[in-house]
Amino acid sequence: MDFDKINIKKDPVIIFMGTPDFSVPILEGLLKNYKVRAIVTQPDRPVGRKGEVKPTPVKEVALKNNILCLQPNKIREALQEINQLEPDLIITCAYGQILPLDLLVIPRLGCINVHASLLPKLRGGAPIHHAIMDGYKKTGITIMYMAESMDSGDIISQREVTIEDDDTGSSLHDKLQIVGRDLLLETLPSILEGTNNRVKQDESEVTYGFNITREDEKINFNETKRNIVNKVRGLNSWPGAYCLFEDKILKVWSCYRTDNIFNNIMPGTITGIYKDGFGVKVGNGEVVFTEVQLAGKGKVKATDFANGHNLIGKVLK
Repeated sequence: MDFDKINIKKDPVIIFMGTPDFSVPILEGLLKNYKVRAIVTQPDRPVGRKGEVKPTPVKEVALKNNILCLQPNKIREALQEINQLEPDLIITCAYGQILPLDLLVIPRLGCINVHASLLPKLRGGAPIHHAIMDGYKKTGITIMYMAESMDSGDIISQREVTIEDDDTGSSLHDKLQIVGRDLLLETLPSILEGTNNRVKQDESEVTYGFNITREDEKINFNETKRNIVNKVRGLNSWPGAYCLFEDKILKVWSCYRTDNIFNNIMPGTITGIYKDGFGVKVGNGEVVFTEVQLAGKGKVKATDFANGHNLIGKVLK
């Protein structure tokens, strides 16, 4: 998108609220076109195996651009300071806390959210993961007004994105953050001018994409091969699907389905070693793991893992 050709109003008082990598291109696109008075993000927290405390990705953008950055443990702690800034508009994207009504009523033009699904589908904190895990063929971005109930506000604009067969959570994440940036910038002028659409969500069409739990990450070998492949794709590159190999966590980063059946063996049993990985019996057939990672080790090709372990007849759990 050619940001310089967008006809926009330059003087609204805007506060941006976001936290992870997904929010960064959306914030950066906003900064190319508008003045952002303040940024609100989650507190700095330990990251990685070493537990090093690092700023959130959105805070890094705030520091780079010398913008006021607020990091309350609970958003209510920042209500007074936000109110004093007298914002015209608050824009949120993956902030990580539910906003109370006391905050939603502060901005003159309301609070809007950039959400990574086609609402009312996949309300919740992990819509990108679930779009793939749940077998959706399409998803997208919704710009919406915020309401007290999670992701339930009126829709302003939407843009659809096709989920390709080879998409992972990571690749879909990267597509959607760019679509989110562009759609926000295209939609903002109408919001500032009061000419935007406002469409209520159809509650009969609601589905959810709640935050991923440890249970969600575990592979159940009794499930269908389609569901298992979708789980592995949806959880790549974070947090990763896993199973147990000899009581150790084995993360599975990629796999595919075969037409093999293997009716008479237990789900989870290693079925064979192939040129690109090793097969595993699942509920209705077989999947082949092609990239894995044993706890405490790096990612490896599944063929290399097979070469280093006696897999035939072993059962993954």
